[in-house]
Amino acid sequence: MLEKYLKSFTTLRTAKNKKGWSASTCHQAPHKPFLLLSIMDLIAQGQITENFIEPSFELVDIWNGYWNAIMPVGQQSTMAHPFPRLRSDGFWERICNPGFDADADYKVTSMVKLREIYTGARMDDELFQFMQIQDSREKLRAALVNTYFPPEIQPRVIEQGFVNLASYEYSQTLLKQEVAEQATLFGETDEPAKKKKIRDAGFRKAIVSLYEHRCALCGIRMLTPEGHTVVEAAHIVPWFESQDDKPTNGLCLCRICHWSFDEGLMSVGKQYEVLVSKCVQSDRNIPGHIQTLMDRPIFKPEQKMYWPGQENLEWHQKIKFAK
Repeated sequence: MLEKYLKSFTTLRTAKNKKGWSASTCHQAPHKPFLLLSIMDLIAQGQITENFIEPSFELVDIWNGYWNAIMPVGQQSTMAHPFPRLRSDGFWERICNPGFDADADYKVTSMVKLREIYTGARMDDELFQFMQIQDSREKLRAALVNTYFPPEIQPRVIEQGFVNLASYEYSQTLLKQEVAEQATLFGETDEPAKKKKIRDAGFRKAIVSLYEHRCALCGIRMLTPEGHTVVEAAHIVPWFESQDDKPTNGLCLCRICHWSFDEGLMSVGKQYEVLVSKCVQSDRNIPGHIQTLMDRPIFKPEQKMYWPGQENLEWHQKIKFAK
């Protein structure tokens, strides 16, 4: 049975066009391979445990990671394209919301439309079982990588899968407030760039999930249907100073608040209130809503153990904050 699915994975119905798709994807659309790789990543992480594939934020985020790692800068797409169209490959069953027909081929070009029509999908039970076993999962992964990407691109696809798993494991370690052995966190790699990529992605996963995509300072929370978020994970004491990725040294901040925090125009006080520097009131500045945040309580994770550490906030007030 595994041979059957290995053959299916090497003969996916993909758009082939030398003008539309470059040699980096063997002149064919990579949407379906990226989706199958993303699903196997979530299975490896233990986030998908049942044979029901939901178009979740986590799945979209991993799919976007593959796309951004492999495709040319500026070329955009969406997981909405492959999710319903995998049905044509014989092992994928679409599950519709009430009022829609699973056999109908609706025009789906956005995640909004996808979620309106489909609640998720199931694959053949045999295939799902093979994906749950590491050995057969890696054979299926290799079939996709070797078929749809040329030799010079294959290491980048493989690395992205490695980073996805390692960064997830790192994020779970951070959420346990533990400092694990480096070999446990980063596998067998000694590459500084890869370690940084894992650390950054793991720190982001932990912080953004704890704050539920909400900016700690201004409270904004905006998620696009395509899996993009307005917030970023920020260190209170920079990594190069602290080597500390624990949640108590992190804040979830929107891009404006992140820049303002790093520049010392905003900080957080002893009572977890927003501090705004007097520099913001400069005649040349038009701070907009930032001044209205002064003395407001910040948004914090539900569990106190993850709140920003006062020792880290004191460092920021002393070293960075422009009083």
